[in-house]
Amino acid sequence: VQLQASGGGLVQAGAFRRLSCTASGRFFINYTVAWFRQAPGKEREFVSAIKYGVGTTYYGDFVKGRFTSSRDNDKKTVYLQMNSLQPEDTAVYYCAAANFLHDNNYSTERYYNFWGQGTLVTVSS
Repeated sequence: VQLQASGGGLVQAGAFRRLSCTASGRFFINYTVAWFRQAPGKEREFVSAIKYGVGTTYYGDFVKGRFTSSRDNDKKTVYLQMNSLQPEDTAVYYCAAANFLHDNNYSTERYYNFWGQGTLVTVSS
């Protein structure tokens, strides 16, 4: 599976942005797809994950209802709708995928073996 993240850009605080992660390859429905982000000078952190099949979603604690992940298996695309963006959301956002990932592991980077190139989101105050 190859992943292509897109949708980043410069936005003002309080605005929204939708990121896309489009996959190539077969059996996309069998992959849990996650978003991680890395802010300047910080470690990469878990943002969200959407499970293979039924599409159960998981979010990092900081999201607090502002972000929503969804998937369109026909288009092999996962979306991250980000609302009420704040300057602290500024980061490079990466999508990652793992085949039939166990629910206990959705927030752990090392279980994801396919990664996109990242897309930069900059939120100005």
